[in-house]
Amino acid sequence: MKILVCISKAPDTTSKIAFSEENTKFDENGVQFIVNPYDEWYALVRALEIKEAGGGQVTIITVGGASDDAIIRKALAIGADDAVRVDSEAKDAYYTAMQISSYAKENNYDLILTGKETINYNGSQVAGMIAAELDVPFVSLASKLDVNGSTLTVEREIVGGLQVVELNAPAVISCAKGMAEQRIPNMRGIMAARTKPLNVVAAQEIENLTEFVSYALPNAKSAVKMIDPENMDELVELLHKEAKVI
Repeated sequence: MKILVCISKAPDTTSKIAFSEENTKFDENGVQFIVNPYDEWYALVRALEIKEAGGGQVTIITVGGASDDAIIRKALAIGADDAVRVDSEAKDAYYTAMQISSYAKENNYDLILTGKETINYNGSQVAGMIAAELDVPFVSLASKLDVNGSTLTVEREIVGGLQVVELNAPAVISCAKGMAEQRIPNMRGIMAARTKPLNVVAAQEIENLTEFVSYALPNAKSAVKMIDPENMDELVELLHKEAKVI
């Protein structure tokens, strides 16, 4: 099976977040980037499991500049066979989805996997847009995926239960918790990743449909109020009148 896994970079959760150009740009200076965890832990690892069980090829793809090569190499170290980088800034979800769709159209993938969302934008938009552009079935927030030839059986959690969906490849699936478990790259994988193919392709001319007007940091957290452990009455009153949780 020929599988394409979409990955993106995201700031490490310990990084200090700041904005530049009058709060219209995310300031990447000093920020440590990682592979978006949902792309890595769920989509990529499940793709590798499918390949290991039945053969095939796993290609990773991202939209970004040369600075993204480090996270691409990490994904290759985990086990992907090769990588593609569309040489352009990922301007918005639509732009990203159309760039990936354009490449996928030319290379006839049986299965396209993404994480359920990115941890920095939480948009959950790209996978559905790719499926719409390719005119193939799409299942979101999948927690389990079984492959039997060209038949895909997908489980996803819904309110009050579990939904089981059966569809035929080619298809696009966004992956959520339960799909797979994180893998840590070993030394052999890290060394092999240095020589695996990383194909840089030119971006297509895609219209920008959205524009980020400004960013803002959340309000600073208020000071902590210390309560004498012997004064439970005061604690109950604060929880009731100020926090309003009881």
